[in-house]
Amino acid sequence: MTTFDKREKDFERRFVLDEETQFKALARRNKNLGLWAAEKLGLSGDAADAYAKEVVFSDLEEAGDEDVFRKIRGDFDAKGIEQSDHQIRRTMDELLAAAAQEVKNVG
Repeated sequence: MTTFDKREKDFERRFVLDEETQFKALARRNKNLGLWAAEKLGLSGDAADAYAKEVVFSDLEEAGDEDVFRKIRGDFDAKGIEQSDHQIRRTMDELLAAAAQEVKNVG
């Protein structure tokens, strides 16, 4: 194996690891976001856990965060929960940073 081949394989491994880490962080963020939103919606226990799962699954609709944002925004609007778009997005960002750190520390 040449030095170039070794470097290429190392880059490929790093890319896969980065993608896995990002996926885990996003899934963790979405779960925690779902629990945060569930609390705002007055849900607790099993209902809160089920709602958090809905939020995680909502991220499978399209690439990016818009599908998750729309889910939370729509549910807040339906229940008359006063929460600005800015606050929802800021919470998403804060929870992603925390989740990325948690995944990094675990992995």
